[in-house]
Amino acid sequence: MRLQLNDMARLLYFSWVREKIGTPAEEIPLPADVVTVTRLLDFLRACTPRHAEALAHPTLRVAVNQTHARADDPVSDQDEIAIFPPVSGG
Repeated sequence: MRLQLNDMARLLYFSWVREKIGTPAEEIPLPADVVTVTRLLDFLRACTPRHAEALAHPTLRVAVNQTHARADDPVSDQDEIAIFPPVSGG
């Protein structure tokens, strides 16, 4: 099976997540077993030490296609996935 150009998830990183990973965005093909937000975060943490450090925070926020997502929400290679730190008010 050949990868098509659109068979890559577009990942967007914000704030200190972006700074720790070292890039604002990347496009990657997702392994077949990465089908939820939780699985995606686990996969990304294993990619590089920078990803592991940036994504270690337990209360990261994730949006899939510009909609806030929960841990068990689905993800695919067709999605835009934004990852950002929790927001504090004050």
